[in-house]
Amino acid sequence: MKRHPHSACTSIMVGKRAAMEGTNYIARNEDNFVANWPKRFYVQKAVSDRHETYVSAYNKLTVELPETAYRYTTSPDANPDEGLYEEDGINEKNVGMSATESVTANEKVLAYDPLIENGVAEDSITTLVLPYIDSARDGVKKLAELIAKYGSTESNGIEFFDNDDIWYMEIATGHQWVAIRIPDDCYAVAANQIGIEEIDFNDPENYMWSNGIQEFVTENNLNPDFDKWNFRHIFGTDTKMDRHYNTPRVWYGQKVLNPSIEQNPESSDLPFLRKPERKVSVEDIQYILASHYNETRFDPMGSGSEEDKKRYRAISLSRTMNSHILQMRDPKKLGNAAIEWKGFGIPSFSPYVPFFTNANEIDESYKNTPEKMDLNSAYWLYTALEFVVESHYAEFVEPNLAYQKELSEWARRKIAAVDKESATMTGAKLTEYLTEQNKEIAKYFNDKTKSHLADLVTKGAEMSKLTFKMDPNL
Repeated sequence: MKRHPHSACTSIMVGKRAAMEGTNYIARNEDNFVANWPKRFYVQKAVSDRHETYVSAYNKLTVELPETAYRYTTSPDANPDEGLYEEDGINEKNVGMSATESVTANEKVLAYDPLIENGVAEDSITTLVLPYIDSARDGVKKLAELIAKYGSTESNGIEFFDNDDIWYMEIATGHQWVAIRIPDDCYAVAANQIGIEEIDFNDPENYMWSNGIQEFVTENNLNPDFDKWNFRHIFGTDTKMDRHYNTPRVWYGQKVLNPSIEQNPESSDLPFLRKPERKVSVEDIQYILASHYNETRFDPMGSGSEEDKKRYRAISLSRTMNSHILQMRDPKKLGNAAIEWKGFGIPSFSPYVPFFTNANEIDESYKNTPEKMDLNSAYWLYTALEFVVESHYAEFVEPNLAYQKELSEWARRKIAAVDKESATMTGAKLTEYLTEQNKEIAKYFNDKTKSHLADLVTKGAEMSKLTFKMDPNL
């Protein structure tokens, strides 16, 4: 099978008691192995009385689809020839997911339960799960049923959430997986490495696991520990690549949220769960997803040595084509409880745009992504911006940060205004109102971005090395 892997991602989960807004968050940077891989973002309508078979364009996995499906937001590849890769979204029942955080299992466990070539892969997971679930726990159960029936093609981590819970599921081998409920007062950062640690098999309220996983480990003598059952130790990897590609990203996320704790970026023992030193805001999550070891010697755009600047793989990359933060507020209090913050382009240079998911549409500029650059397309607009900012980083970084800050302030004011205006709305009237608000939000951000881009291009034209000024002494 040949494809462009969607595998180099970074995920963040924040429980509601750890969050400043008192809301659950799941978030992720979707990275590719090429620097430009166009994405779309729109609302997939609900269906009923459907009789359809799903066939994966990637590996021909074939699944009979249920007759009914919920409405949901989706972020598929603009070109579906290699698969849909819907990646993230929130359905009409206020249940969200982000799939996937690619991970790697070790050769010992894969020897006894290999990955399945025509099983469930990243291109299919959101499509086969999100439209059919009523809770975060349901998401784990639904995906577990698919893995039991078809097997898994890849080792993956998947985030699920609703207003009550956040669940993180790691599929290690063809059929073996575990899931953990993220405690309300904790956060977790995952970065392409199996992270879940000890599993309490006597606590099914907070842990879930594949049938027979304990027997699988025992019968094949796979547990390296004498006195505990640690999923990371049994199924995960601990390699030089992990210490330079994966663990430093976890280290940096924890450094931001727990600055007083000293840790080694290459440590193999960074905890999966942590309680933050202060409440986490949506801006904190944005900062981490947009980071490149800021204010450390490892920043590739900083002042460290050339060796240090190339030492670790950063969170925000030129290969990040879709960054998203899913926020779930209390649906008992708000009909517009679910917000999907969408960032196209390199997160370091682009703003996060808030969209209400209780809507019929997002905006045409997000839905339509042509093959070649078109500034009427949100994806291409932010891709053009990132190219211009990075080309003159020293001169453009401060005006770019000011532009992002201004839009961040506006986003908070807009959400507050929408909350107030829609407080008494319900049903179709509320959905139609939020649909119009999404279009207003998209237009505001698009207009501000085009203006910012024009200012930078105008300023950049004066920096050309082909400029010539006559010396008056000649």
